[in-house]
Amino acid sequence: MTSAPHQSIAPPAVTATEQPRHHQLRLRLRPKALTTGYVDGAWWPRSRDLAAELPALLAVLAVRLGDIPRVSYTLTDWDMAPRQIAVDGVRVRLSGFWSRPAHTLDLVAGDRRRIALLVVPPDTEPSAAHHTMMSAVQRDNADTVEALLRTGVRRSEEAERSTVDNWEGEGGRIPQQKTREAR
Repeated sequence: MTSAPHQSIAPPAVTATEQPRHHQLRLRLRPKALTTGYVDGAWWPRSRDLAAELPALLAVLAVRLGDIPRVSYTLTDWDMAPRQIAVDGVRVRLSGFWSRPAHTLDLVAGDRRRIALLVVPPDTEPSAAHHTMMSAVQRDNADTVEALLRTGVRRSEEAERSTVDNWEGEGGRIPQQKTREAR
């Protein structure tokens, strides 16, 4: 079952020149080769404002795909977005769906080539986001989006435990919480 695109009551277009580009884009893509899996890369936006986040992403992906006139997204992952934005003179149609897999974004080029990205939630802890993104771009990774997100959190926790264990093993000591009786 598919759903129709969400019709937003937001303004019809936002231009990319209205949005500043101050931060480095947090994006990882698989190499250009035949790959398997659910996603072609991972993106960790800084906010849930799709219209503000997309211009920088589209500028980088234009190197690989050319103009990208269509983006499909999951409505629950983003704040309200306009139906289209203008990026470097190109009108980009934004199609929000209730039925799309969560935490994904499809970008469709003018020649119909497509990139599917895992969208790491903006409030994800940095170490977990890094591990999720690195897992998503492994050439042989065929994990689902949900499994990738869980794996990133688990690997981050394992790395933290390993760091503490190594530090204590090399002579460091983590102070224990003082109890009222010990004071």
